[in-house]
Amino acid sequence: MPYVKERPWPESGSISAALGSFQAEVRFYREIAPVVNIRVPLCYEAVCGPDGTRLVLEDLSSWREGGKPEAVAHELQKLHKAWEGQADRLWPWLRPAGAAVDLIGRLYDETWPRLAMHRTMPEAVRAYGWSLRGRVEEAQRLLASIPGRTLVHGDASGTNVRTSSDGIVAFLDWEDVSCLPAAVDVAWFLVSTVESRDWCRTIGAYGPLPGLPAALPSALVQGFLSFAEVVAHGEEPDGARAAESWLRRLEHGVKMAAVP
Repeated sequence: MPYVKERPWPESGSISAALGSFQAEVRFYREIAPVVNIRVPLCYEAVCGPDGTRLVLEDLSSWREGGKPEAVAHELQKLHKAWEGQADRLWPWLRPAGAAVDLIGRLYDETWPRLAMHRTMPEAVRAYGWSLRGRVEEAQRLLASIPGRTLVHGDASGTNVRTSSDGIVAFLDWEDVSCLPAAVDVAWFLVSTVESRDWCRTIGAYGPLPGLPAALPSALVQGFLSFAEVVAHGEEPDGARAAESWLRRLEHGVKMAAVP
């Protein structure tokens, strides 16, 4: 049986509405998926209707969630190299840098003061988090300093990756597909997924990658917001372990990140 993904139109004024996330995923499966050079679910239906969007996709639920960091990095490099300098020309509707940054900045500024009180947060992470408050737009502007634009997944975390029994890596959930520097995908994959001890090996598997320090501040904003969700559900099974893992990754990201 295929996997059916139906989304009602988001509330006006929400981040999802401002980003056009649901429409972007439909257009990805209509226009880009047939020619993209990495594994994605097969698409049988992709429509926008009066009540929202509907996707009928290949069901990859039998595949393992996540993937070996080096294998994921290799596939991201294939994607980015194939469409460098072409993505914005081929698909001018792709999201550029800075989309909905005002809404994201407001959310971060509201969320951070409570998150900063987390008792096990390393002081360097806390200090960097405070430095981002009121400066999310500046963190986004750093992306303009990175050369090259290409097709990026936009949310290349382990939760959006599946690996088959014979090692094939597939990428799901293309709501954040964009035209941005390649380092944006790698920065978020590192911050969201890769244990700090594996960062060097993962970056090495990707190969030459300009602009990673400049891409990390934006990824750290997203990381702090994701960490806030983990903290809010901290009493769930494995919640404390997940929080510790997030803090280790955030700490490593802070060490490598540029200052906005």
